[in-house]
Amino acid sequence: MIFRSTFDDVGLLDVPVHDAVLGRSARTYAGRPAFVDAADGASVTYAGLDAHSRRTAAALAEAGVRKGDVVALHSPNSLVWPGVFYGITRAGATVTPAGVLSTAGELARQVRDSRASWIVTTSALLPTAEDAAKRVGGVREIFVCDRAEGYRSVLDLRESTAPEPRPALTPGEDLAVLPYSSGTTALPKGVMLTHRSVATNLAQQQPLLPTGPDDVILAIMPFSHGYGQASLLHAPLRSGSTVVLLPAPFDLGAFLAAVETYRVTVLYLAPPIVLALARHPDVADYDLSSVRWALCGAAPLDADLADACARRLGLTALGNGYGMTEASPGIAATTGRDAAMPHGTAGRIAPSTEIRIVGTEDGRDLGVEEVGEIFVRGPQVMKGYLGQPEETDAMVDDAGWLRTGDVGRIDADGWLFVVDRVKELIKYKGYQVAPAELEGVLLSHPGIADAAVTGVPDEHGGEVPKAFVVRTADAAGAALTGEDVMAYVAGRVAPYKKVRQVAFTDAVPRAASGKILRRRLR
Repeated sequence: MIFRSTFDDVGLLDVPVHDAVLGRSARTYAGRPAFVDAADGASVTYAGLDAHSRRTAAALAEAGVRKGDVVALHSPNSLVWPGVFYGITRAGATVTPAGVLSTAGELARQVRDSRASWIVTTSALLPTAEDAAKRVGGVREIFVCDRAEGYRSVLDLRESTAPEPRPALTPGEDLAVLPYSSGTTALPKGVMLTHRSVATNLAQQQPLLPTGPDDVILAIMPFSHGYGQASLLHAPLRSGSTVVLLPAPFDLGAFLAAVETYRVTVLYLAPPIVLALARHPDVADYDLSSVRWALCGAAPLDADLADACARRLGLTALGNGYGMTEASPGIAATTGRDAAMPHGTAGRIAPSTEIRIVGTEDGRDLGVEEVGEIFVRGPQVMKGYLGQPEETDAMVDDAGWLRTGDVGRIDADGWLFVVDRVKELIKYKGYQVAPAELEGVLLSHPGIADAAVTGVPDEHGGEVPKAFVVRTADAAGAALTGEDVMAYVAGRVAPYKKVRQVAFTDAVPRAASGKILRRRLR
């Protein structure tokens, strides 16, 4: 059985992503603030952002950036970030966003795999970018968003007088963004998202998560993450909203003060923040009455915790969203304001989107209220994994169905419920953690003979990576402790990927094919 959206279909947006986002709003809301920095109150208007992106594109083109090139954007959220992103796409190039917590080795792997020839970073992250560039070779130039001696600044690029490039883009073929995702298994892979898939997904999300020029949205997720990029960058700008930037790392007091000061109307949250809003006593000290709806995405959320958070915010219910990088990223969502919304739902299916629920044992199509793996088809589905045709074929079949690796059901009214996961990917505080990547690190330790990693529930309703380790029979293995294992991994991966629990075992359970039986470990 194929389940379809209850919303009217949307047409394909065959336009570059920068035009889909800023084409109308830059004119209609020219003098309105597009972004405000909560740290110092500095802001940029819609007209200013549009101009910044155009001048950045001109400077990048003058530096040699051409259609088909890739530029790595390795920076935290800032007033500069959006102009750089749209400047890169205006130059005809593809943005590959890199997380600020990436180690030099992780950044080098992404730069090498994506074939990025330029890196845009900040002075604080410059040592990591420099190290990555040296490891890869072939990086033509590193730009900084602020100031650093010996490097050209984006602030200066915006003053360029070079002609604005006019690349001939084919929205359905040319890549707008190349994020890295672990899919359902294995190491991170470049997800090829075209201008059409990203732009059309914005139109698909508008009926589900409506915002407009009267809305103020607080940005607490990184723009480098698919959730943050879609919900806190593209979608608000397309609708004329104002986005307030909250500096990292997250601070509850600063978050609450920003909601009160800027009269924030829409909140996009992750489970750890939902937990704080539901339980922390300081929440009662702030006026949060401006919030008209809030949504939690990026990771599974306990339904009772969601209800507790909604009550603290004075909302009927907390909205939810479901998506994945490979779907640009939106698949289903709800603001929580729909009176018919059932408890624990992930939302309504996005327009122009089809879902099948497939039996995990027999592969047959299931019906209403039957539980199986979620398959998705629609214009938001990725073009494929960069340079990974076999991985692409394993994820998307010839008919265009994307295998999500999530287990769920759909009720008689069309509401989607995500109830479990068959994929191996761990979601830690909204970040993707690939077990295979951590297993590779573990197996490089001389005292470890075999290892497996899986996600286990934590006290906040999310997951943490847990390592199951087989010691070697020699002295190196005999002396190995759980603390040693965690410290070894922590020194080689980004902080969010750290192993948080360790269990020693005599053997890692495997199938005859050698595949780790993670369900048995869980």
